[in-house]
Amino acid sequence: MLFGYEWVTGQGDLAFAASILPMLLLGLVVTIQATVAGFFIAVILGLIFAALRQSRFRVVRYVTGFVVEFLRDTPLLVQLFFLYYVLPEFGIVLPAFMTGALALGVQYSAYTSQVYRAGIEAVPPGQREAARALDLTERRTFTHVILPQAIPRIIPALGNYAVSIMKDVPILSVVTVLEVLNVAKIIGDQTFNYLVPFTMVGALYLVLTLIASYLVRLLDRALPKTGLPLR
Repeated sequence: MLFGYEWVTGQGDLAFAASILPMLLLGLVVTIQATVAGFFIAVILGLIFAALRQSRFRVVRYVTGFVVEFLRDTPLLVQLFFLYYVLPEFGIVLPAFMTGALALGVQYSAYTSQVYRAGIEAVPPGQREAARALDLTERRTFTHVILPQAIPRIIPALGNYAVSIMKDVPILSVVTVLEVLNVAKIIGDQTFNYLVPFTMVGALYLVLTLIASYLVRLLDRALPKTGLPLR
């Protein structure tokens, strides 16, 4: 029994699949929540990293670049274990779900920062020159001129990373997060039937990936790609 549900065994795969579907859907909700939380952290933190790498101060650029490379070049599992097992030694104890979402967000912020950087560099230099001619501050130029033109260009890449985060959520099972794959494993351990729950998890992930990819394409088509007028 899991989540208060009982499953049917010995009555065929279809009956077994129907009995475990509610439990898998509950695990799927956790997977989606972790994906959304991790992606939100990655998008915000990645933007901060990208902005810092545009700083006029060389030290800030170098330190930010080192942090980004460190996050990219170390495994997600190592970062997850660090947050879950090391931080409590310093008095910082986070719930397993929050720790997992934070690990996903921090890891992928290094990748999204590169995406932001590419989008920013793709904005024509004349836009900065025009903003400078209008006597806009660097902050206002970045937030009101550069970003509005950079973000529409990078929507597909950010969407790909959102899907990648979703596929990495099963790693959170090592810190006891009951995402959908962990639920399927528990069901398999208790019923000795792994084929049905793991097959269902694969199908659920396929459906989620297709839906996410479709939504990203819709958003990409809806946003303009041309330069925005200065106001």
